Formats: sequence, structure tokens, C-alpha cells
Amino acid sequence: MKFVVLLVDYVDDVNWNDLSEEEQATWMLEHQRFDEAVGSREGCRIVAGEALADDPFVFAKRDGLPAVTEGPFAEGTELIGGFYLIEAPDRDTLVELLAVLPAYVMEIRSVDTSVG
Repeated sequence: MKFVVLLVDYVDDVNWNDLSEEEQATWMLEHQRFDEAVGSREGCRIVAGEALADDPFVFAKRDGLPAVTEGPFAEGTELIGGFYLIEAPDRDTLVELLAVLPAYVMEIRSVDTSVG
């Protein structure tokens, strides 16, 4: 199964830019440990993962014409800081692996393979 993991927000109102270099390095080390944990688990792999820049915009078709806007956004959209696309045999395995990451609020969705 494939899962999209959205790193929606930090727990305890942590802001990445407010962390010291040492604290940021610790968080990045936890991401590295997560990568290693996923890679060492049979049937699991990180398909993709990236940090997201703080420059969101919305694309939509309105009256058949493309429209791009820089807001307003749903509250959660502005907080998403990164994502992973992960292959894992089941939800329980994924949840066990996600515990290795730093303290994030995460939204997880399974990929619907019946579409497309």
C-alpha cells in the first residue's frame, strides 16, 4: 500500500525558524533515522519526500478559465511543511515507523489505486 504523509504542523507550537541550529540538526537527524527505519523494514520504502517552501498558491478553473490565487487558504494548507509518499504493507507498520519522526501533527491518507 502507498500512503501520503503530510507534515501538517509542529506539536507544541514549535516554529522551525525559531529553533536553534542545534535543535534543527536534531530534527533532521530524526528524519534520517526515519529514512533508515523505513529502509530496513521489509516491504517498506520512501517513494518520495520533500520539505515544502513557504510560497503556497491555489490553482483552480473558474468558468472554464485557469485562475491562480495566493489565498485565502484553508487554515491547514498554510501549515503543511513537507510530505512523504511511503510504501508499507499496512497501516500499523506505517504508524510504527512514523513514531521515529519528530513531534509533528501528521495527516495520513492511503493512495487510491482505483483512480487513474
